[in-house]
Amino acid sequence: MNTSNEELIKLITKLIIEELNIEKEVLIPIGVSNRHVHLCRHHLDVLFGKGYELSKLKDLKQPGQFASKELVTVKGPKGFIENVRILGPLRDETQAEISKTDGFKLGINAPVRESGKIKDSASFEIIGPKGRVICSQGTIVALRHIHMTGEIAERMNLKDKDIVDVEVSGERKGILGNVLIRVSDQYALEMHVDLDEANAFSLKNDDTVKIVKKG
Repeated sequence: MNTSNEELIKLITKLIIEELNIEKEVLIPIGVSNRHVHLCRHHLDVLFGKGYELSKLKDLKQPGQFASKELVTVKGPKGFIENVRILGPLRDETQAEISKTDGFKLGINAPVRESGKIKDSASFEIIGPKGRVICSQGTIVALRHIHMTGEIAERMNLKDKDIVDVEVSGERKGILGNVLIRVSDQYALEMHVDLDEANAFSLKNDDTVKIVKKG
C-alpha cells in the first residue's frame, strides 16, 4: 500500500472517530409531559366565555409554548380527571394528551400518536367553568419524541420523522425504542416522555439521555 492510500485511510478513520465522538456528546434533556389539553378558539370560548384569553403560568422549553393558569376537567365513559392544565398557544383543533394509566381511569382507549395526528382517535369531554365540550376525537397518548434543530440533526445524521432508539442510564437503565425525531430551527433540544414512561425509567425533568441508533 502506498503512502497516499495510507494517509487517506488514516484521514477517513479520523473523521469517522470524530463523528462518533460528536454523537456521543449530544446529551438530550428530558421533559416529562403530564396530562394536558390543547384548545381551539371555539372550544376556549365555550369553556371559559366568549373572547377569553389564556393566562400564562410559565413558559415551556419549546419556544412560544406555555403552560396556562387555566385548568379543566377531562371526562371519559368510566371516570374523570380534574385540574388538567391547558397548554398554549391555541391550536386549530382541540386535543387531549394523556397516559395509558389515565386512559384506564377515564375508560378511554387512546391510541399512541404523534401530537396533532388526531383523526379517528378517542372521543372525550372537557368541562370548564362556563360550559362543556364533547369532542368526537382528539384523545391520544403522545408518541415519545425528540425536538431538535436542523444543525443538531445534521450533526447526528438525522432528519425529521426519523425513528431512533434512546439509552437511559441510572438505576433503571434501559432502551426506549420507537422515538420520533422532530426537526425545526424553532425547536429547543428536548425529549418528551409521559409520566408512565418517566416512572418506568426513573426519569425526571432535565435528566439526560442519548441516541444510540436509528430504529
